[in-house]
Amino acid sequence: MPLVTSTGARSGLDLEGIIKATLDATRIPKQNRLDQQEGRLQVELSAVGEMKSTLSKLQDAAESLKDTSLYNSMKATVTQPESGKIATVESSETASKGTFDIFVSQLAQGSRAVSADGAFADSQAVVSAAGGTLTFGAGEESFDLQVDAGATLQEIRNAINESEDNFGVTANIINTGSESKLVFSSEVSGAGNDLVVSNDNAELDSISTVATGATAGMTIAAKDQATDAVITVDGIQASSDTNTFTDVIQGSTITAVKTSEGTETASLSIARDDGGVKKQIDAFVKAYNGVVSSLSEMAAEGSSLQGDATVRALQGQLNDMIMSSMGGGRSLFDLGFGLDNEGKLTQENPVTSVSEQLEQNPDLFESVLSGDNGLAGRFDTALQTYVQSGGSLDARRDSIRESIDRVGESREALQRRLSGLEETLRSKYQALDSLVGQLRDRGNYVSSQLSNLPGFTRNNGDD
Repeated sequence: MPLVTSTGARSGLDLEGIIKATLDATRIPKQNRLDQQEGRLQVELSAVGEMKSTLSKLQDAAESLKDTSLYNSMKATVTQPESGKIATVESSETASKGTFDIFVSQLAQGSRAVSADGAFADSQAVVSAAGGTLTFGAGEESFDLQVDAGATLQEIRNAINESEDNFGVTANIINTGSESKLVFSSEVSGAGNDLVVSNDNAELDSISTVATGATAGMTIAAKDQATDAVITVDGIQASSDTNTFTDVIQGSTITAVKTSEGTETASLSIARDDGGVKKQIDAFVKAYNGVVSSLSEMAAEGSSLQGDATVRALQGQLNDMIMSSMGGGRSLFDLGFGLDNEGKLTQENPVTSVSEQLEQNPDLFESVLSGDNGLAGRFDTALQTYVQSGGSLDARRDSIRESIDRVGESREALQRRLSGLEETLRSKYQALDSLVGQLRDRGNYVSSQLSNLPGFTRNNGDD
C-alpha cells in the first residue's frame, strides 16, 4: 500500500510525477511484450480451433464416402395415379432392380362391434348390478377388464379406454337421440382376427360378442369384419394382415395407403441410388474446399501462422492424397474431378465430369472411394490423427492455453513487482519530501528572525 496519498505535498516537488514516470518506464515495455505475446497466442488458438472444425467436417464427409453400403443402396421411385397416393415403397440394398405396377384392391382393417338396438336408453344406463369380468381378444392379443357392480355404460367405456392392458380396443358411445349405442373398434387387422368379447356373468352379455347366457348383445356386421390388405404386383396377388407387405418384391417394403380406383396402378421403379452418392460427393467437395481455403488463409504472407509446420504438413498431405491413385491406376480424375488454380476440387475436368461418370460407370466410384483402403478411407484415417479427442490438434490447443496461462502469471508477477517498487519509491520520496519541507521551514524561520533584528532591511528588489 502507498505510504502517503500525495508525495511532494510538503516540498512542493512533483514527486508523484516522478514516481509515475519511474513505474511506467518499468511497466509499459514489459506489458506491451505480454500483450503482443498473448495476442499472438489467441490468434493461434483461434486458428487451431478453426482448423479442427474444418478438418472434422472433411473427415465426416470422407467417412460417409468410404461406406460401401452407400454405393449399393437402392432407391424406390413411385409414380402415383391421378386419384392420389395408393402405395409407398422403401427399398434396401438387397432390393431387386426393375419396374413394377402395384394395384391395391383392399386395405387391412380391424373389426367393429355394435350393441343391439334398444339395449341402452342412455349413457347412464346400469349395465350390470353384480359386475364381473370382460375378456377382450383379437388374433393373438387379449386383456381382461373388471366391471364394478352397478357400473354404467359410460363408466365401462371409460374403463376400457383407460386400461393399461388394452391392446388397441377403443370404446365409444353414439347417442342417436332415442338411445345410446356402444361401439367397440379393434386395431388388430387381418382376416380371422375379429374382436371377441366374452364374460363370466350373463348380465354382461349385452356388451359382449359371446354370450354366457342366451344371446350376445354385440354383433359384427359383414362390412365391419377384420380383413387382410390385398395388392397385386405385376398381376400376382399378395395379401397381408396389415397394410405393410415385406419382400413381396425382394428387399422392398410396400405400404398400401388406399384402394385403387378402377384399374389404376402405382408405377414403381427400383434402381441404384446414384443420387445418394452424388449428395455425399457434393458434401465431400464442399468440405475439402473449405479446408483448402482455411489453410491458405493461415499460410498467407503476414498471417500469424505463416510458415507453421502443421499447416504446411496438412497442405502437403491433402495434396498427396488428392493426386494419389488406387488399385488399377484409377484416381479422382478418372471419376470426373478436377482442380482449379487455387487447388480446390471441381466436379469436372477437360475430359469428363462426375455426373457423366456416375451415370456411365457408377461401379468405378465404389472401387476408387469406398473401403478403408479407398481414397475416402485414406482421408478418414489421416484426418483422424488430427481431429480425434486427444489428437495432435487437441494437444496443440492445450499447449497454447498453457502458454496463455503463463502470460497471465507473468502479468501477476509484473503487478507484484510494480507494487513493491511503488512502495519503495514512495518510502524514499516521502523522506525526501519531509527533508525538503523541513529545510524550507527552517529557512523561513531564519528569514523571519532576521527581519525582526534592528537595522535589518529586507531586500525586496526595490531601488
